[in-house]
Amino acid sequence: MPTSVISVDRLGKRYGSTIAVDDVSLEVYQGEIFGLIGPNGAGKTTTMECVQGLRKPDRGVISVLSLDPQRDSSELRQRIGVQHQEAHLQKRIKVWEAVDLWSSLYRKTVDPEALLTRLGLESKRNAWFMTLSGGQKQRLFIALALIHQPEVVFLDELTTGLDPQARRAIWGLITDIRAQGTTVFLTTHLMEEAERLCDRVAIIEHGRMLEMGTPADLVQKHCPERRVVFTSEGPGLAERLKEVPAIQSIASDGSTHTLRGEGDDFVTDVISAIASVGIRVRGFRTEIPTLEDVFLKLTGHGIRD
Repeated sequence: MPTSVISVDRLGKRYGSTIAVDDVSLEVYQGEIFGLIGPNGAGKTTTMECVQGLRKPDRGVISVLSLDPQRDSSELRQRIGVQHQEAHLQKRIKVWEAVDLWSSLYRKTVDPEALLTRLGLESKRNAWFMTLSGGQKQRLFIALALIHQPEVVFLDELTTGLDPQARRAIWGLITDIRAQGTTVFLTTHLMEEAERLCDRVAIIEHGRMLEMGTPADLVQKHCPERRVVFTSEGPGLAERLKEVPAIQSIASDGSTHTLRGEGDDFVTDVISAIASVGIRVRGFRTEIPTLEDVFLKLTGHGIRD
């Protein structure tokens, strides 16, 4: 069995009459990237802050590295790294000064120069915070979260507002963090980000847990349909393919034909069927469901910003 480093059992948190988190339970295992995903306002950040010990839950039991985040907060701070969604630094603090300041908060730290080099910030060590790009600021926040070589790092909406190039650079850094043996617990409302990075995800909406599992398993469970779309001028295509068991339906619009079916072998079966009946294809593409399709099916609406 994998080792559990975070355990949350029936977590609840409300603000007045507003229920922010309602009966959330989850496990995060050592060495994985775990994503808490859902739209803004779903309760992701509140859940993460309760797990970190920054907020006191109204009910539920939380354990992080076998510690109670409320009772053992001082010890836990030395073993986890935290990057906050709304993190800010003084405009005129230099990169090396920020890293040096954070280093003073912990009993043991890594080599700061090596860390800046690892995160691609060595050329910016003397730059003021206010002169950094969005991606560079996020990399600095990651550096501050990793300065004491934590066992678990928390990343909250890390790539929100970044351009695609900067976002993919951050994704590479997160993957590298996990490769170094650190467990990553992140929140995001970007389904592509979760699908690319996470070993497992938990979908949360209106403070409640809807589903949890690997992205592939959730897609297979809730959106098993696969589609193949191809163009061909051949006559009578529906008749020639209707006997193929893997194909559940065929829809044609002029020379464009859409085949629907289920299963991991559906696309392969369609290609074999097209070849076996001698259909000449001019264009061909597959349409595979994603985590966003799963979220749409579970909630009845798309991701809101």
